[in-house]
Amino acid sequence: MEVVLATGNAHKAKELEKILAPHRVLTPADLGLDFDCEETGATYLDNALLKARTLAELTDKPVIADDSGLSLPALGGAPGIYSARYGSEEAGRMLEAPERNDFLLKNLQGIEDRSAFFVCSMVLILSEYRVYAVQETLDGEITSDQSGTGGFGYDPVFYLPEREMTVADLSEEEKNLISHRGKAGAKIKLILDSLAP
Repeated sequence: MEVVLATGNAHKAKELEKILAPHRVLTPADLGLDFDCEETGATYLDNALLKARTLAELTDKPVIADDSGLSLPALGGAPGIYSARYGSEEAGRMLEAPERNDFLLKNLQGIEDRSAFFVCSMVLILSEYRVYAVQETLDGEITSDQSGTGGFGYDPVFYLPEREMTVADLSEEEKNLISHRGKAGAKIKLILDSLAP
């Protein structure tokens, strides 16, 4: 089955293509669609639904959207739904991922509680009234410096104590099995599998 992913993020599209295989993941750009959606929701689920519904109006194919982020109890849940823009207001420009990681590490200086969790809210829209939503998490803690060359975003600073490595140190296959997006995607894949002829 072909599904359209509500993103312009090539990393996310590549990751989900592996998670959802053999289903084919397309991006709006693949279909020549000009897709842009302002994330104005108050929660991950709000934003995922907003992106999915916005894209569903532009195509008759099944649509998947997700909203993901990193939350730290010690920072009151920040960066949360603002994970992709974290630190950008202070910098006066959109920060690149390594800069956001540095900004996070700076904000954690002197803080003992470094527990953190990733959240992924994923929505599948088949038609106006056929909507599925899944939300998953991945628990860990924040390291004191960046490590690993895989993954993207906050992966180099997100440490998994039981594996004694960061998410960026995992292979793609390992990450897709245990990550918040991997777990949510696996559940969405079960739905897609049940629909495929």
